[in-house]
Amino acid sequence: MGNLVAEDDLATATATAKPRVLCLHGFRTSGEIMRKQVLEKWPEAVTSRLDLVFADAPFPAEGKSDVEGIFAPPYYEWFQFDKAFKEYRNFDECLNYIEEFMIQHGPFDGLMGFSQGAILSAALPGMQAKGVALTRVPKLKFVMIIGGAKFASPVVAEMAYSEKISCPSLHFLGELDFLRPHGEVLLESYEEPVVIHHPKGHTVPRLLDEKSLETAMSFLQRIEQVVVGSDLSIEGIEAASAA
Repeated sequence: MGNLVAEDDLATATATAKPRVLCLHGFRTSGEIMRKQVLEKWPEAVTSRLDLVFADAPFPAEGKSDVEGIFAPPYYEWFQFDKAFKEYRNFDECLNYIEEFMIQHGPFDGLMGFSQGAILSAALPGMQAKGVALTRVPKLKFVMIIGGAKFASPVVAEMAYSEKISCPSLHFLGELDFLRPHGEVLLESYEEPVVIHHPKGHTVPRLLDEKSLETAMSFLQRIEQVVVGSDLSIEGIEAASAA
């Protein structure tokens, strides 16, 4: 009987739960731009199952944005980097900013990132596991990576990818994306990554074909169970402590 009750609780909670997701936008864009990219391209069947929060990066763009003329300013960047993508400026400040945002507006269950935001989102679970980032917020339960890659700095790579990342992950790889080879290398750092391939370039893709939508919905169902299971465990511990 106890197991049946637990299963009923899980089913009920899963039906009503919405994983809360912090969304990290691309280089020299904004939270509002990413909001439009996602909500205008993805079907409501996907977006309605997530509580999406779109943050602006901490630093105003220091140069021209690739989306000028397509999306209105202001534009922001998470950190600055050299041409080899091995030296970073304001990186620690960026990590602190994200953590403070998560404390003030969370709790968050997972991250979703595009481009520069995807590189950050993909690295943070490993860095959190090492105790070098996001030490004051709950453990990340999943990530969604759109047009991502790995940090090229050996120091950051050691912190982020030296051990396989067990956090559930969904990766979007574009056939024409200049970062696709780097995104494929990133997959090797994750245990059992889920991948959606699309024919476009470096962009938030539409989820139009049946296979992509089915993959996305299956991943959402999985993370809903992870999030709800974690919440029920916490409630059980709190109830036991109060008894």
